Amino acid sequence: MRIPLVLAAFAAASTAFAEPASDPALKARLDTVIDAAIAEKRIVGTVVIVSKNGEVVYRRAAGLSDREAGTAMREDAIFRLASVTKPFVTAAAMRLVEEGRLDLDAPVTRWLPDFRPRLPDGSTPEITVRQLLTHTSGLGYAFLEPADGPYHKLNISDGLDQPGLSLDENLARLSKADLHFAPGSSWRYSLGIDVVGGVLETIEGRSLSQIVRDKVTVPLGIEDTDFTVRDPSRLAKAYADGDPEPVPMTDGIAVPLMGLAATFAPSRILDVGSYPSGGAGMAGTASDVLRFLEAIRTGGAPIFKPQTVEAMVRDQVGPQSETQGPGWGFGYGWAVLTDPAPTGTPQATGTLQWGGAYGHSWFVDRENGLSVVALTSTAFEGMAGAFPTDIRNAVYE
Repeated sequence: MRIPLVLAAFAAASTAFAEPASDPALKARLDTVIDAAIAEKRIVGTVVIVSKNGEVVYRRAAGLSDREAGTAMREDAIFRLASVTKPFVTAAAMRLVEEGRLDLDAPVTRWLPDFRPRLPDGSTPEITVRQLLTHTSGLGYAFLEPADGPYHKLNISDGLDQPGLSLDENLARLSKADLHFAPGSSWRYSLGIDVVGGVLETIEGRSLSQIVRDKVTVPLGIEDTDFTVRDPSRLAKAYADGDPEPVPMTDGIAVPLMGLAATFAPSRILDVGSYPSGGAGMAGTASDVLRFLEAIRTGGAPIFKPQTVEAMVRDQVGPQSETQGPGWGFGYGWAVLTDPAPTGTPQATGTLQWGGAYGHSWFVDRENGLSVVALTSTAFEGMAGAFPTDIRNAVYE
């Protein structure tokens, strides 16, 4: 471990996460967006943090952590992170690449010999680690299929449901589903990071939770973000979009999204038998997520060499994949803005962005020195509704 870099990072972090600097105009804009979303009953609660050039310029917990109990949201609330997990696990994988223990272009069968999904013609192509990390493997997600799709028929978990399910069992089910395309030929959001989690566990001979702690969160001084919840009293209750207001999530709830649906089991994070889903299994705080993103924005110390970060923030799939619409490609762990012109976004070229199905969004605009985290307790408004766009626009106005 690079001790001087670690100490320098901790010193910088203690400054960056001091009391927010005064920016009355920014505060007024963001407060308006947040208050409207709560008043209109689009979200139940949220924690939003904005950092500019390493200094927190806005931080607010708003709404309720548990509406039925009347518990106010708190700044250190723990949220089920869903796909906000992916950057942390991708970072752990890239640490092993730096160490020379993981080859991005090696077939996954080097470590998981039984994971051999086929194409519809019956052939069994090799899938590389790089393809898993960039969602070009041909795998998919159940929530992106209709209810009678093959992933549903095989009872494949998206890492959000089925408490107590083991990784070996889920990978066995996933291996039986036909690939959507030949690996490397297209882009489709997928369970690839769950498979990467299995690869890392095989290499290290220990749990993904231990690996992520050792390689990523502990070096960054992150304490609350993990595949388990150390303080359940701070865990925000999960809600789903509803009319006239969001409804509390229960295990097995299917939440509609763009004509399809995702199945959730909020109890999963509290079930020690649930496999650590590399794509969706962590819980954590907005401050922890910001701390991680700031490490990426500033070059990777203390967890990465600068050249590793430069590879991670570079588009690896080509903008034709349109991972978040025209102008967006994909790096390692996030979408990468390659051309703002067709997007209508005020973000600069090279901006990194993604979200999480439980109701989260984040972005890092390195050119403008911005890191923005908006975690909510409401799916899917907090991820795919007006809320993340309104937060983004308020930051740039």
